[in-house]
Amino acid sequence: MTKINIPYSDKLLEAVIPDHNLAAILESKAHTYQAKCSQVEIVNNALDHPIGSACLEELVRNKKNMVIITSDHTRPVPSNVTMPILLKRIRKANLDIDIKILIATGFHRPDTMEEMIRKFGHEIVENEVIINHMSEDENSVIRAGTLPSGGELWLNKLAMETELLISEGFIEPHFFAGFSGGRKSVLPGVASAKTVMANHCSEFIASEYARTGVITNNPIHRDMLYAARQAKLAFILNVVIDSEKHIINAFAGDSELAHEEGCKFVMELASVKGVKADIAITSNGGYPLDQNIYQSVKGMTAAEAVCREGGVIIMVSACNDGHGGRSFYETMANSAGPDEVLARVMMTGRTETIPDQWEFQILARILQKHTVILVSDLCDPDIIKRMHMQHAYTFDEALQRAFQIKGADAKITVIPDGVGVIVK
Repeated sequence: MTKINIPYSDKLLEAVIPDHNLAAILESKAHTYQAKCSQVEIVNNALDHPIGSACLEELVRNKKNMVIITSDHTRPVPSNVTMPILLKRIRKANLDIDIKILIATGFHRPDTMEEMIRKFGHEIVENEVIINHMSEDENSVIRAGTLPSGGELWLNKLAMETELLISEGFIEPHFFAGFSGGRKSVLPGVASAKTVMANHCSEFIASEYARTGVITNNPIHRDMLYAARQAKLAFILNVVIDSEKHIINAFAGDSELAHEEGCKFVMELASVKGVKADIAITSNGGYPLDQNIYQSVKGMTAAEAVCREGGVIIMVSACNDGHGGRSFYETMANSAGPDEVLARVMMTGRTETIPDQWEFQILARILQKHTVILVSDLCDPDIIKRMHMQHAYTFDEALQRAFQIKGADAKITVIPDGVGVIVK
């Protein structure tokens, strides 16, 4: 028997797999990467050697105000490490500059005070101006052009009107944008709901180039680059993290060039050779990405890449926050099944995208060819079942059911952290 630790919420679940069933364990090399210095040293070194840009201190000099875009509660950006460094360096160069921290909620709900404290720490929350972007508040956005896709670009006023716009974030594989980080802090991060939906249309989500680890010819990435340029995103600090959410590398500087270098690094670490199996087991990497079903679709796409048609995907994900999107849930729950969902989605025009469409489009695509068993003891089973998935309280329960479906000799591929790999 082989024992494998799978992230679940803020702990690890032990999965015991019979040796004769186990085909492969696929993991990013980021999880075993040994950084040569501390997290603080890594970040400062990146800021000391910006890529394709003047240093941050030079950019803030003589500026009266600036905005720092940061990720929301669904992203494991170690802002308790990065944000204090940014603020200290900025104020050392320009003590009087007015700084606003803008949380890039994208299409998600706002961060709560508790989530902000967990992310930044008490000192920053109590002493800095922190604002949640509200994608559906039309009074908080202004028109910033027309996306290459033809959709209207509306961005947060604070981001558009500030003298200097920078962002912090992290780079990991992303299931339709190719990689997170960089331009993504602007679109979808601080874009209007209308703009997010235009960018996440069914045509683009269905593109063969809108896949994990793919940026070239990716129509979603192309829109995002345009948005970041229109917003004049002047500087980024993007980190790469391991399974413990510790920083192992950092890239700072020009929003495109620094991001490209970071993506190359992640590609080298995260690429794994796919091994096909009857049963694919994965997770969303634990907290904070496994708080809801909406986010958990990301990890499922890694399992989808190795699971044979008609196979079983076991998704280990806490989903303590429920479905994560009203439209996402209701569309799935009120349909007869994935075929109906996909048929409706593919008839939806580029400018007629509805909330959460991209997420239920991908989930339906997975469910069309695979049985999904979601393992959680923190989520209402009825929510899971109504969305056309099976539910299991424990991993062992899910595995036994998968064997009942695919047979006792079924081959198993395990991807402990589904959001951390690029399956080739």
